[in-house]
Amino acid sequence: MATRDDPAHEGRRNARRIRVLIGEEIREARLQGGLTQAGAGGAADMSHAQFGRIERGVLDELNIDQLSRACSAVGLRLVVKAYPDGDPVRDEAQRRLLERFRVRLPDGTVWRTEVPLPLPGDRRAWDGVAAKDRRVAACEAETALRDVQALERRIALKQRDGGIETVILVVSDTRANRRALAAHREALRERFPLDGREILAAFSAGRLPNRSGILML
Repeated sequence: MATRDDPAHEGRRNARRIRVLIGEEIREARLQGGLTQAGAGGAADMSHAQFGRIERGVLDELNIDQLSRACSAVGLRLVVKAYPDGDPVRDEAQRRLLERFRVRLPDGTVWRTEVPLPLPGDRRAWDGVAAKDRRVAACEAETALRDVQALERRIALKQRDGGIETVILVVSDTRANRRALAAHREALRERFPLDGREILAAFSAGRLPNRSGILML
């Protein structure tokens, strides 16, 4: 059964909301332009009945081509852009990576996963947050390093909006990830100054690090 937290359910719910909102904008633009549904539908190469269903937001199988034509017929231009809104569904490999990190934390550390950012309506979350002795460190787990620059920007935005300065980027110890990290490590040094041995040394000393870093596990 789908839940409100299910990505497919959330995607369908957002699609319905978009259909209704854009339909209202199309109707308002048509009325302001003095067009009938038949006239606008003809300009969009569709029947007036189909155009009316788009305006009412009830055309379930509405596609981008139809929506763009309907907008153009009333003097609107459809622009579509995707924005970050929550993290991707975590796979089993990422769960195992987080567990490898958790078992290395100092005794007495409070560990939570999927910790949401403290912004109303923001669906982003830290993969994990560790807290001990008034120190807090967020954890982001990556099983495959691909676009390292995009990853750094994403974490920087979370630091800015999430109010946590220390972030440990935990990366799966694979040959491909080692190559990627070797190519970009110095570019990441300013945001992640600590290397894995320094992070593990802090854990062994019974504390969380006071600076961000990268740990391969």
